[in-house]
Amino acid sequence: MPVAVRRILMDALKPRELSIVELAKALGSVDEKAEIEIVVSEVDAKTETLKVTIKGWNIDYKSVSKIMDQYGVSVRGIDEINVNRE
Repeated sequence: MPVAVRRILMDALKPRELSIVELAKALGSVDEKAEIEIVVSEVDAKTETLKVTIKGWNIDYKSVSKIMDQYGVSVRGIDEINVNRE
C-alpha cells in the first residue's frame, strides 16, 4: 500500500536577503492544496534559522528539497514527519 507524506517540520537556514513570503509561495507549489508555515526562530548577521512546516495530501520531499536548494536554503534536519496510507 502506498504511503503519503502529510506533514513535514524542517529546521532550515536561509540567507537574510531571501523573503520568507517568496520562499513560502515557492514551497506551496509542491502540492496544490499545501499549507505552508514558516517561523523565523533565530536571526544572525547573514542568515536566519527557520522552522518550516508543510501540510498537504501527498508532499513530494524531493521537490521540496529541490526548491530549498534553488533558493539557497539549507535543510539542517527534519524534526517531525507525519504519513498516512493512501
